[in-house]
Amino acid sequence: MKRDICERTFQFALSITRLCQRLLEKRGVARSIGKQVFDSGTSIGANVEEGQDAQSRADFISKYSIALKEARETHYWLRLLVAGKICTSDEIGGLLKECDELIAILTTIIRKTKDRTK
Repeated sequence: MKRDICERTFQFALSITRLCQRLLEKRGVARSIGKQVFDSGTSIGANVEEGQDAQSRADFISKYSIALKEARETHYWLRLLVAGKICTSDEIGGLLKECDELIAILTTIIRKTKDRTK
């Protein structure tokens, strides 16, 4: 079933929020990374939502480009959680996979929108 990008990024942000609730209960590095992944992981959907009411095609591309950058940052923090043995692949493997897919989808949307402006 094909899901709307707004709903998909919202559900991703919800999953990130749940992960971060657990991370922020811990101390030290887990807590610090939790704050980072929360900020970037929830920003993806917020920027996609802003892009839905863009004032121009350039504004749309800008908002989606920010969402893409935030998705890449989130992917980095998720990988770091696994590499640093703060979380296991089993715990966040689904988030990593979804983040990969969001990066691919956002990249495609941006590329196709840019092609239509030429």
